[in-house]
Amino acid sequence: MPVYRPLKDLDWPLLIVTLILCGLGVLQIYSATQGTHWADAWWKQIIWIATGLIMMWVVATIDYHSLLGRVVYLYSAAVALLVLTLVLGNRVFGSTRWIRVGGFTLQTSEFVKIVLILLIAKYLTELKSETLEWRDLAKLGAFVAVPMALVMKEPDLGTSLTYIPVLVCGIFMAGLRWKYLLVILGILVITLPIGYHFLKPYQKDRLVSFIYPDRDPKGTGFQVIQSRIAVGNGGMWGRGAKESSQTHLGFLPVPHTDFIFASFAEEHGFVGIVIALVLYFLLIMQVVQNAQTATDKAGLYVCMGVAALILFHVLVNVGMVVGRMPVTGIPLPLMSSGGSNTWSVFLMLGLVNSVRLRRFVN
Repeated sequence: MPVYRPLKDLDWPLLIVTLILCGLGVLQIYSATQGTHWADAWWKQIIWIATGLIMMWVVATIDYHSLLGRVVYLYSAAVALLVLTLVLGNRVFGSTRWIRVGGFTLQTSEFVKIVLILLIAKYLTELKSETLEWRDLAKLGAFVAVPMALVMKEPDLGTSLTYIPVLVCGIFMAGLRWKYLLVILGILVITLPIGYHFLKPYQKDRLVSFIYPDRDPKGTGFQVIQSRIAVGNGGMWGRGAKESSQTHLGFLPVPHTDFIFASFAEEHGFVGIVIALVLYFLLIMQVVQNAQTATDKAGLYVCMGVAALILFHVLVNVGMVVGRMPVTGIPLPLMSSGGSNTWSVFLMLGLVNSVRLRRFVN
């Protein structure tokens, strides 16, 4: 019988940091979208955060072992949902990433991340040996490759890449032999140039424009150039909402979603950037702390999978807006506007709290 009190035993430092980041996001969305056709995005974000908190609470009260026991069904459902999205999904800007549910749309690929975290944790927990063998790597690679291929078909290269850090984190923690790592790196060196030729033209343009944005400053390089200007405009203390020319004169593309960090940097400067990054560091470290105190390997793998995924999102998004990463459309967790990503992050934090709460069960 459980002897914990769920509300009292939740990870409150984790929740407080999460809500502060959400608050910064809502304020920035409000500031960046005033006078635009996205002016209602800030209150929609509040609704997604409120419902996300409820989802987090529900998942936290569920024993994660019961989810691990049903992960095969969850994985099958996730793959089926991705196929359904390709067949019946809404096509927006040339991509079929969303499926309509009632009066709103869901980006189904966002929720596949949670299933992969559980699947990899389940598989690695049941390993008989202390290190991974080739057959284990092949099986795990296939499990991740199927949803990746479906998401790339949408096409959505950015989201498909977010599945990789969960796999990489898991196999390194499970014990990857150095000779296997060298072989994998060799395969990547050979296959990456080949894979480049299978990318969509706009995806190739993004890779080239990230390296040489000045080659097409009014076309493929426009987003990178304007984002870098916005970050530089912020200086030490930021220009504030009234003087943020890149954000409020329409130069910065989608300042409330993919490029919210550039908008935030322009308005709040270097000091604001440091505060935001410290908050993300505290969030990730709190997840890692829950991994260290987990009662079993399954809980360890679940928490570390969440930490790896959030870290990847932050590094790629921040790198993108400062011109150090290609523009991939990966949102900034808890700050970027968007219901599906916000909900998926809260569900993952619910898993972390579920791991934490099992420490208080006899």
